[in-house]
Amino acid sequence: MSPVFKAFRNAIFSAGLAFAIIPATGQVANAVTEINVVEGYAVHGYDVVAYFTQDKPVIGDDRFTAAHEGANYRFSSAENLDLFKSNPGKYAPKYGGYCAFGAAMGRKFDGDPNAWKIVDGELYLNLNKKVQERWKTNIPGFIKGSENNWPLIRSVADASLEASSPEGVTIGAQ
Repeated sequence: MSPVFKAFRNAIFSAGLAFAIIPATGQVANAVTEINVVEGYAVHGYDVVAYFTQDKPVIGDDRFTAAHEGANYRFSSAENLDLFKSNPGKYAPKYGGYCAFGAAMGRKFDGDPNAWKIVDGELYLNLNKKVQERWKTNIPGFIKGSENNWPLIRSVADASLEASSPEGVTIGAQ
């Protein structure tokens, strides 16, 4: 086999492997993009069950963790961990823990675990208390806007959203 043919074959083989790897990598990237993970944990490591059972944000403990939709969650107790495992969809925050107001604006901003509200049994986070005050002026309208936008933006990095919104994204309360 000639050296030129070997080089060509190796190049084609390497390119084939690269294309085979890209979809798998893209799927991982999408899982991470869809959930707001900070320092390795969703919701900055706060216990999402505690919002419902203690009516306040409580930092989780590394001894009590669970994975859900590609993200790791921490809990303050084994009991809360078990509650989450029994029904993660009930406790996981809306919009992957990104800011609910931001989602209504077609963006994915960090969700502050201390700027939270439970509405109709769903946990919503906002970027900060100031943004939350704006969100509270029309919660139903902003939720409607977020519900419209989330399927369009959930797998898109915020830097891309800043540059160009996907078709169909609405801005603000609906």
